[in-house]
Amino acid sequence: MMLDVNTPPTFPQINRAYNAVFQPNRLSIGLVVPIEAYPNRAEPTMQRHAERAKLAEELGFAALWLRDVPFNVPSFGDAGQVLDPFVYLGALATMTDKIALGVASIILPLRHPAHVAKAAASVDVLSGGRLLLGVASGDRPDEYPALDMSFPDRGARFRDSIDYIRAVGEDYPQFANAHGTLSGGIDMIPKPVGGRIPLLITGGSQQNPEWVAEHGDGWMTYPRDAASQGSAVAAYRRRIMESGSTDKPVMQSLYIDLSDDPDAAPSSIHLGFRSGVTFLRTYLRQLQSLGINHVALNLRFNALDIDDTLARLAEDVLPDFNA
Repeated sequence: MMLDVNTPPTFPQINRAYNAVFQPNRLSIGLVVPIEAYPNRAEPTMQRHAERAKLAEELGFAALWLRDVPFNVPSFGDAGQVLDPFVYLGALATMTDKIALGVASIILPLRHPAHVAKAAASVDVLSGGRLLLGVASGDRPDEYPALDMSFPDRGARFRDSIDYIRAVGEDYPQFANAHGTLSGGIDMIPKPVGGRIPLLITGGSQQNPEWVAEHGDGWMTYPRDAASQGSAVAAYRRRIMESGSTDKPVMQSLYIDLSDDPDAAPSSIHLGFRSGVTFLRTYLRQLQSLGINHVALNLRFNALDIDDTLARLAEDVLPDFNA
């Protein structure tokens, strides 16, 4: 299913990152950090991570994406970038100038929303409006008892967290829910650069699809076959329209292993594929036609030299997409 080009969508204008990364009927390309290959272990080396973040910006990638992985859970098999996401975002804000800084995604039920809101607004201010905040309910049950949290009711806490974060973006808010009471006599500062933090909801996050479409500033989803992805994106946008909201962007992740042969046919890997750059371009164009607005590439399983891969992507892929 293709996006209806007869009624061009418009997205909200929120902050510098959101406005640049998400544009109607266009697709931009970002990278998941750390930008390194570590196919046979859970923990990356984090070697040259700062250098490659700067390189990604210089080459024209639209965004860097971190993950929120408080504990290394062996059964999950991936410790993310190891570093705390908000601490790392602060560091990235000082070493880059224009690339968007995203998290995919902060696990809201494991954090108090006041701390999330304060940290997120701080990063947004330090970076000049470059924060994109993905949020999720969490999918690793092992982490919850470690923080004395209940796993089954995480969906309710997720909803309450969203409401709380929205509330403290206002001046001297009056608000109350299970996370706390704001009497109107105190104010959280700093305020986000654009007036609010862009909140991108990951998957279903234990909510019904109508709630996801109405309450997020966009949707993060996972790779699917073209027909299924097109149907999922169309259904999301239909729900947005039914809620009376302005259209919102959709993004997805994608693991790739770029072949040295540009014309190599695709073969399946975890949540992605190995292929040459020719197929990758074709696949990304298809995603764009389906209404996907951003793809976050993950090079964890990439066999080629990472710097060479970045150079090839910058030369042979980015010109077709990133504005």
